[in-house]
Amino acid sequence: MSETIVLGGGCFWCVESVYQNVGGVEKAESGYAGGDTKNPTYDQVCGGRTGHAEVVKVTFDPQKISLTEILEIFFIASHDPTTLNRQGNDVGTQYRSIILWDSQEQLETSKKVIERLNGEDVFKGKIVTELKQLTDYYPAEEYHQNYFKKHPNQPYCVFSIPPKLSKLKKYFPEKILA
Repeated sequence: MSETIVLGGGCFWCVESVYQNVGGVEKAESGYAGGDTKNPTYDQVCGGRTGHAEVVKVTFDPQKISLTEILEIFFIASHDPTTLNRQGNDVGTQYRSIILWDSQEQLETSKKVIERLNGEDVFKGKIVTELKQLTDYYPAEEYHQNYFKKHPNQPYCVFSIPPKLSKLKKYFPEKILA
């Protein structure tokens, strides 16, 4: 039986492209969550007026990859979890690092992974990822889905995504899709 978790780590194109290369991940879907506006649009979220973050709903097979591994990839390969409301040139709460949990197990596992990574001084700073219960999730517009696969030469993607995929290959070679 599949599980899902919603993760925000800056631009959803970047996070989505990382998880699309991970074995055991069945689907990575770009969307919006964490705010109050019902049925937000990309322009509304980018404008920072909705409270939502750009997120990716990750559906995975727990027999092939654990929640802990999903979260380790999130923290180490998909973004910098030590920057508050910013990823690279993307600035604002819509680009915040956030885990939207929907079970006590997801919350507890998230806390344990954060505590372990902070304790091991994996990053130069402390993890500032927000932990928030998932209430509403809204899929992004169709043109945002599979964006890097559709637009590999788009300048933002060329600049932002290959370094994340390199981290995935370097730190999680056993999790790369064959």
